Amino acid sequence: MNNEGYFVGIICDSSKGKKYYYTSDNSFKINDAVVIETSLGIEIGFIVTDLIKESESTLYSDNSLTIIRKASEEDLKTYENNKLETIKAIKLFNENVSKLKLDMKLINAIYTLDKAKILFSYVSEERVDFRELLKELSSVLKCRIELRQIGSRDRSKLVGGIGICGLPLCCSSFLNEFEGISINMAKNQYLALNIQKISGQCNKLLCCLKYEDADYTKLKEDVPKLGQKFTYENKLCKVTSLNLLSSIARIESEDKDLILNVSIDELKKMIRKGN
Repeated sequence: MNNEGYFVGIICDSSKGKKYYYTSDNSFKINDAVVIETSLGIEIGFIVTDLIKESESTLYSDNSLTIIRKASEEDLKTYENNKLETIKAIKLFNENVSKLKLDMKLINAIYTLDKAKILFSYVSEERVDFRELLKELSSVLKCRIELRQIGSRDRSKLVGGIGICGLPLCCSSFLNEFEGISINMAKNQYLALNIQKISGQCNKLLCCLKYEDADYTKLKEDVPKLGQKFTYENKLCKVTSLNLLSSIARIESEDKDLILNVSIDELKKMIRKGN
């Protein structure tokens, strides 16, 4: 196989939906099943992008991952059989966790194609001493075992669900990387700092807070600050609300006798005149 000249994006069970780019020849297409080597071991992967010519992009030029071969019918049969064996492994894991009274919640399990290794991903509130669990599992499964503690965002990505917007969770549908989300992003968008309302199913701040953060930062350029005070019609007033998307501001006098909704451009004029 000539693996030079092209790249393809591939996802596999252990990638949690993230695409990894492998060098390829031009014989592959979207949805092809291929045998690949990953950090877990030998796995079945599925091509999810069109061929990308190396000359068209330098983004993947340092990638040394290569496809081992196109998956055969025997490979796919083994892959499906491994899924059935995984169900048994999950039952064994849960039985032993219960017996040993460990604070662990299993999220999923994945065998490598050759069954040389199995990965158990779990969540726990604290660090777990799982040495006895490893002994119990190894005595039955007869393969290498990896136990991986994952975070709440990874858990949501694996489990999936529906967000408050009514759409599938971003993390389980298209997000490949979890970027840093801070409370300052909510403040930047003038959102009420109600943690329950601005947190997702993972109990972390909503990923979507980042989507519009840069736009809000740009919109706030040359806009009066919330709480800014100025004189209007001989009354001391201040800006009590800003809607950057509709360019509307709310101003109130100190004695509450004057309450107005004005455009941000009009507000700027009022402030210049009042100062």
